[in-house]
Amino acid sequence: MTVTLLVPTLNEIDGMKTIMPKIKNEWYDQLLIVDGQSKDGTIEYCRQMGYPVVIQQKKGMRHAYMEALPHIKTDAILTFSPDGNSIPELIPECIAKLKEGYDMVIVSRYAKGAKSYDDDAVTGFGNKLFTTLINLFHGGHYTDSMVIYRAYKRNLIHDLDLDKDESFITEERLFKTNISWEPLLSIRAAKRKLNVAEIPGDEPAREGGERKLQVLRWGAAYMFEVWREIFFWK
Repeated sequence: MTVTLLVPTLNEIDGMKTIMPKIKNEWYDQLLIVDGQSKDGTIEYCRQMGYPVVIQQKKGMRHAYMEALPHIKTDAILTFSPDGNSIPELIPECIAKLKEGYDMVIVSRYAKGAKSYDDDAVTGFGNKLFTTLINLFHGGHYTDSMVIYRAYKRNLIHDLDLDKDESFITEERLFKTNISWEPLLSIRAAKRKLNVAEIPGDEPAREGGERKLQVLRWGAAYMFEVWREIFFWK
């Protein structure tokens, strides 16, 4: 199984300079940066370092993933945050676990032995609430259903309809936001009873830049998905 390390960026120059040098080429088969039109020198730094860069045209994390897809040449994808929240040294373990035959491997901030140092009271409560509801209503066995740091087979994007706007458009219009696909990926993987594993991994505090969370809008959109998926999408 070949793996692309997919790194979404938006004004992450500080994190990129600190985190990316720690990542070894032999850990992955393809590296791809997808940038949401950074203004802080992130794009220039990536090009200077020789990293392949796709410049995102539509806003939102799921559009970053979709616009990166045509450039991905591997069997699987590992999505990685360069802002310091994802520990690069866990990349080999995550990929090795995926190659054991799992459909998806999540680097969990809440698994035994791991901790988030980036959570505040609101995000910590929200992450655990959504994970509890996904486990309860959709048959998941997650400790962390929301995190970006995960590896999964590329075919899941199509099989779980993550590449279709209609999977997201209602909640995005209702709550006037653009969301990512990790929560829906977790929900639909659980509904399909896919083979999912977790490994523990701390979430350090971010390296520079600004948090881009839209807590209320994203929370409402993801809650909408949790309830909708009980009745729709088989």
